[in-house]
Amino acid sequence: FDSLPPAHYKETMDAILLWIQQSERKLSTPQVTVTEYEIMEQRLRELKALQSSHQEQQKGLNYLSTTVEEMSRKAPADVSQKYQSEVEGIIGRWKKLSAELVEQSQKLEELMTKFQRFQNDTKTLKKWMTEVDVFLKEEWPALGDSAALEKQLEQC
Repeated sequence: FDSLPPAHYKETMDAILLWIQQSERKLSTPQVTVTEYEIMEQRLRELKALQSSHQEQQKGLNYLSTTVEEMSRKAPADVSQKYQSEVEGIIGRWKKLSAELVEQSQKLEELMTKFQRFQNDTKTLKKWMTEVDVFLKEEWPALGDSAALEKQLEQC
């Protein structure tokens, strides 16, 4: 019995597996084109919450690794190998999930920056187009008024 994991091991294992499955589902949500900044902000908040939860779950993963190391010293080789491969599989999924989480967060932050820049450029362009429209609708100076013609030429 010394070579078997404690009851808390199984509970922790189940909790981490459930968390990984839920997180993988959240991250596998199909990426859609978003044209509203508020939606992007909401998604980023969700990713940040997932990162926070990820850090909290790290303690459980550390516990599993430590427990398996301790068991491997006491347990027969076949039992030890079974638990080691089980934890290695979880660690592999954990690392993949961690990388995906960081990648999606960075990508979203980059897209949000580009989106804001685009909105600002669009606003500037619309303002300029309004000014040009006003200018084009102005009355043209009479043909003999060279000072007014020169001023208008400068504005063009």
